[in-house]
This record gives sequence, structure tokens and C-alpha cells, in this order.
Amino acid sequence: MKIGLDVGSTTLKCVVLDEEENIVYQEYERHFSRITEKASGMLCRIAEKFPQSPRMQIAVSGSAGMGLAESLGLPFVQEVYATRVAVNRLLPGTDVVIELGGEDAKILFLQGGLEVRMNGSCAGGTGAFIDQMATLLNITPDQMNEMAKDYEKIYTIASRCGVFAKSDIQPLLNQGARKNDVSASIFAAVVNQTIAGLAQGRVIEGKVVYLGGPLTFLSELRAAFDRILGLTGICPDNSLYYVAMGSAMTPGSQTFDLLEAADRITQYTAKENYKSCEPLFRSQAEYDEFCARHAKDTVPQVDGADARKVYIGIDAGSTTVKAVVIDQDENIICSRYLPNSGNPVPLIRDFLTDFYRDYPNAKVLSSASTGYGEEIIKNAFGIDFGLVETIAHYTAAEKFRPDVDFIIDIGG
Repeated sequence: MKIGLDVGSTTLKCVVLDEEENIVYQEYERHFSRITEKASGMLCRIAEKFPQSPRMQIAVSGSAGMGLAESLGLPFVQEVYATRVAVNRLLPGTDVVIELGGEDAKILFLQGGLEVRMNGSCAGGTGAFIDQMATLLNITPDQMNEMAKDYEKIYTIASRCGVFAKSDIQPLLNQGARKNDVSASIFAAVVNQTIAGLAQGRVIEGKVVYLGGPLTFLSELRAAFDRILGLTGICPDNSLYYVAMGSAMTPGSQTFDLLEAADRITQYTAKENYKSCEPLFRSQAEYDEFCARHAKDTVPQVDGADARKVYIGIDAGSTTVKAVVIDQDENIICSRYLPNSGNPVPLIRDFLTDFYRDYPNAKVLSSASTGYGEEIIKNAFGIDFGLVETIAHYTAAEKFRPDVDFIIDIGG
């Protein structure tokens, strides 16, 4: 029997094929960068599952598999070649393969001249990108998939980089965009990134096959590819395991003792050397002095129980909400700072509810909002004024330091 081990950037996939190349065992697991531990465990479980076959052929593939294979003396099969072997064997006549992994994306054109387009240097538009966007929405990728089924409109979202995507998504959320629409827009962005960045004008048509974790688990991502490409792609059985199957199908003659190989993997340690930067602080005392110096710059808060006339300021930022109430002498009575979870309105509502409960005799003379969510907060609560963020920064900074020259603000 033959083992194919696909060591991806975020997951491990393993298959065992019998003499007729049928799958008799398969396993899929996120490795969380504990590659040696997880790979060794897989081989041990295979040895336990097939005690009658203590020795098997083993081939390793995947973006994180080369160093492991070379160090342990195991055959390594390049993942594009492994994919081609498996697709030609199991899905003859395939024209195009689109594969999205944890941190890379590939398009294989198998007809009209073999051509491979691969994005291996950036995780934009891959599984890691989708995970990051789901975290931003405070949902799981599966929940994002379910929400996308009920979308009404598609927004333009950058997918080249997670930072750019957040810059597009956060204002949408702060302005009240439905998470259903944002979820579908994220999938559409991944499709556009794959087509524009990899196909680069070459037409994707004919028999198209979808492989890899994101395209296997996320039906709405497949639907977005179908919709934008104007075709119906195929997501075959065992679509997660095509690289592992292709590596196992690659001819080889050497067999390995499974438990011995597992032990060698356990003992394997990476031998790479990395340059590091100097530490920010040379000692604990230096760090403590830094903290003490900055801790002196505080804004006192007064007991506002007797306050009758107050002002409210709200900063609905990209990732957090900040709210403050001051009296007529510009003393802070109460404040709040919270992550907005993409929906600032309930948080500000709770803040205002608590304020009116704790200070029933206070009269709000004026209120202002600023930040990404300025308009939605202004409209939701009848805020008097909207203020440009930089002007708000300067007004407050000048209050505490009249000779201020520069203001540095790093937001979410």
C-alpha cells in the first residue's frame, strides 16, 4: 500500500491507497504549525489501523512538505505535479483546475498546452484570507457561507490584501451594511482576485474542477465562481485529498517502516536560522520606567453625581467605539471603550441607557459624533453634530497641550 502526505500551509491531508489505488484510509487536520507532531501522529494511526502492513511507500507533497521530506529522506512530489497526476487519473478530460488552499491559490490549464498559474507568495484571496474576514465579521467561515446564501447586493471589496479588505469592509459594517451582503461580497472578491491575478486574461472554460479546502467547504464560494465565470464547475468527491492522492500515485519503489518514520519525524527539528531585531527594552527596569513615564499622562475623572448640564462625544472607529460625557468645566464624568464587533449601534445604545440611568438629573446640552461610523451614530441617536476626525483630534490635543506640533494616531 502507498501513503500520500500533503503538508499544506495550514492543514495536513493524508491518504492510504491499496494496490488498485482505491482510498482505504484518509485523514484531514489543521496543524496549527505543529507539523511534525501532527504528521507523526497520522503515521502512528495508520500503523495501528493496518498492523498487517508495517511498511508502506510514502510520498510527501505540499507547500510545507519539502523540508520535512528532504530531512527525513522521504520522496517529495511537487504539489502541482501531484494535482495533475490525480486529476488526469480520476477526472480525465478536465480543462481547468482551480485550487484554493490555506495560503496559496492555483489555476492549472490542462488543455491547449499545460500552464500553471500560482500565487504562493501572498495569502490574499485564499483560505487564510477568508478566515480573517470571518473573524472581522465575528462569525465562523461556515456561518459566513450560510449568510451569503441570502445576499441581496454585492459590494466591491479588495482581496489582494487583508488590510485593504478590512478598509473596505469596516466602513460598510459601520454604515449598517447587512452581513449577508458583505459575506457574499467577500466570496466574490476572492473569485475576482483569482481570475484577475492568476488567469490574467486566459479564458476559463470547459470542464472546470474545484479543489482545496475553501472550495470544498464553502458552497457559496463555488457558487460565486460559477456565477462570475458563467459555468458550472465540478467539486469531486475527496476534493481535499487530490494532492495527497497524486503524490501516492507517483511511481516509487522504496518502502518505509511507519513507526520508524513517525519517530524520525518527531525528532526532526527545523535547522533554519533567522535574523532578529534588537529588543525594544534591554531590561525589565527599562520597561518599568517606560510604563511609569507614560502612566503619568492621565485624564482625571470626576464624580458627576451633581452634574446638571453635560456634553456627549462619540467616536465610532473602525474597530472600536469610544464615548465620553463631560460637564461644563470639561471634566470627564464617564466614558466607555469597547470593540465594536462590526455593529456599533447596540453598544452606544447601551452606553446611553446606562448614562441616563446613572445620571437621571443630567441634561445633555449638545452631542457630537466622529469616526468611521459618524453618520450611522448621528442618524440612529439624533446626535447634534458630526465632526471630522482630525479636527476632533486637534481640539482635544490642544486642550491638554496647547503647544502641540504633531498628532500621531494609529487606529484599528
